[in-house]
Amino acid sequence: MNRSLATRIYAATRRIPKGRVATYADIARAVGHPRAWRHVGTVLSLNRDSKTPCHRVVRSDGAVGGFGFRGGTRRKIARLSAEGITVINDKINLARYRILSPRVIGIVQS
Repeated sequence: MNRSLATRIYAATRRIPKGRVATYADIARAVGHPRAWRHVGTVLSLNRDSKTPCHRVVRSDGAVGGFGFRGGTRRKIARLSAEGITVINDKINLARYRILSPRVIGIVQS
């Protein structure tokens, strides 16, 4: 794993505010690698720092996706719900909860 890229992925993820989500693709764009959404998922699956809110990163279709911490997807849904995000049938309404721009979380070079 490219440690520099992983560090940027974790940093971008920490910038997602409570009550909002970003997609794996949003994070990939935010760190300047727009096609690396799968790598973002891999990096976040290895996260063990509870200060990095990887539960706020979801799939582009609104599905919550996986969660590497104990409790898996059910715990991810519980954490999102605790932050006020409504999850119905394991999906989130991205139009309502998605961050407005990857630049909010990003390190994108213009």
